Amino acid sequence: MSTTVYTTMESPFGRMLLSGVRPEGGGAAALAAVTVPGQKYALAEPADAWEFDPEALAEPVAQLTAYFSGERTTFDLPLAPEGTEFRRRIWAALDEVPYGTTVTYGQLAELAGQSPRMVRAVGGAVGANPLLIVRPCHRVLGANGSLTGFAAGVDRKRWLLELESGTLF
Repeated sequence: MSTTVYTTMESPFGRMLLSGVRPEGGGAAALAAVTVPGQKYALAEPADAWEFDPEALAEPVAQLTAYFSGERTTFDLPLAPEGTEFRRRIWAALDEVPYGTTVTYGQLAELAGQSPRMVRAVGGAVGANPLLIVRPCHRVLGANGSLTGFAAGVDRKRWLLELESGTLF
């Protein structure tokens, strides 16, 4: 049986909460969620049954720290997000959007093998992404290039895009 573990880390967005699934025998956890203060539809605090285990989530913390400092452009982590098959398909397509680039919701639908007319459903799946930053939902824009929707706020989305474009440092 696996255990849900958590840790926190300081970030440019405040104290982030990371949770993961630690295997029965112990060791590193597969990352299940990354949330920031004020994020819509996300836990701000760990659930009562979760265990505090910074060691099990040390690698995600290290990779996010390197990302925020501009030293890392990809993540290489075991992931364990929960979602419907449709959402997992959209989230997998997010993983294909390269660092420093953006796509529209229609383009993301096509990357996921869906009709570009499914932008509302795709937007819902993007908004439900539990792996903020690691799974780059901030790289998805409105059809006209606008910074639409981001569960952590449009200002944070803009900051992430500026980080990735090299204009932040």
